[in-house]
Amino acid sequence: MRATLRPAARATVHLLTAAATAFGTYLFVTVLLIAVTGTVTGAGIWLLPETVLLIRRIAGAKRHSTASWTGREIPEAYRPVTGPLRERLRTAFRDPATRTDLRWLAAHYAYAWLTVLVLPLWPVGLVVDGVRGGLLGRPAVVLPLIVRLADLEAGWSAALLSPSPEALLSLRVDRLTTSRADAVAAHGAELRRIERDLHDGAQARLVALSLRIGLARRAYGADPEAARELLTDAQEQAEEALAELRRVVRAVHPPILTDRGLTGAVRALAAGWGSSRPADARSGAGPGGGGGGGLRVSVRTDGFPDGPRPPAAVEAAAYFVVAEALTNAAKHSGSDRAEVELTASPKGLGVRVRDEGCGGIDENAGSGVLGIRRRVAALDGTVRVTSPAGGPTLIEAELPCAW
Repeated sequence: MRATLRPAARATVHLLTAAATAFGTYLFVTVLLIAVTGTVTGAGIWLLPETVLLIRRIAGAKRHSTASWTGREIPEAYRPVTGPLRERLRTAFRDPATRTDLRWLAAHYAYAWLTVLVLPLWPVGLVVDGVRGGLLGRPAVVLPLIVRLADLEAGWSAALLSPSPEALLSLRVDRLTTSRADAVAAHGAELRRIERDLHDGAQARLVALSLRIGLARRAYGADPEAARELLTDAQEQAEEALAELRRVVRAVHPPILTDRGLTGAVRALAAGWGSSRPADARSGAGPGGGGGGGLRVSVRTDGFPDGPRPPAAVEAAAYFVVAEALTNAAKHSGSDRAEVELTASPKGLGVRVRDEGCGGIDENAGSGVLGIRRRVAALDGTVRVTSPAGGPTLIEAELPCAW
């Protein structure tokens, strides 16, 4: 009997929640009629977007309740209702998810009455199932109907609230448009940075090299010793220019990725943090130079394949995520330890970087997280940042790819 009462009680809670939602939707008819009337007359047309947002909240609460019962999430595919009134009205009318919510709202007025059947089922079930289970030892027949009633209500709600293929496609297009814009912005910023590095670094050194060679040519006949010194300086300038060009090349695609793969490149990057901070980890130059304490970094690659490698673009993005996250940890976290984990799944590549610092990352304050999001979004990946005040900070990136 106890095994029957427990699921029946849980089903009753779900049905009571559905009844409360139904009561709210019945009251919402007045608001909906006022909004429609105001839209038709033009006097209260501004009410329509707010009404759509209110419907979304009600439908969202129902999705959450249904997902709690069924154990399956119901995705949302809403377009943001923002901007001027005309744009908000256009979104409210054209968004396919609005039609989905209205269809559920209308159907909910019809099938919400099922929830009231739970009231007579309990007293009947306690008597009938109590006799059958307690005296006759037979399975319950009435109380399980409450569970079936909850399943029926949740099934109808899930079917009606699930976004249509049109809505999912529209949301997909919006996300791709945003990610493409971010990718173009990131690409433009990268080109400007490379141009700046070439102008301020390699080009300046090459100009100095040309001047020294010219001076050496002039001084060669009259003062060979001075010419020799100028040529020595020119050789040093050439070596510095070559090193600068190598740093620029690493910014485009670190050669170590090609030579040693992602795991080897990440291990080499982590090993360089033990003695000092990187001079320019963003460019992929790796640790080196610059004072300050070291950052001890441990790397885990459990289950990461040694044979097949992800595409070069995915490897470069993953390396960028690790380098940028470690740079952020060294500059802002105050921690001397960090952990990097690479995982592989049939659907893609996972990167996790954790530090035990102070947390509280502000993505708009130069923490580098915005760059990580743009780089990953360009490959249709996702980024999750968990950084409560007081720490720890965890940056997770998922990059889809085919192995």
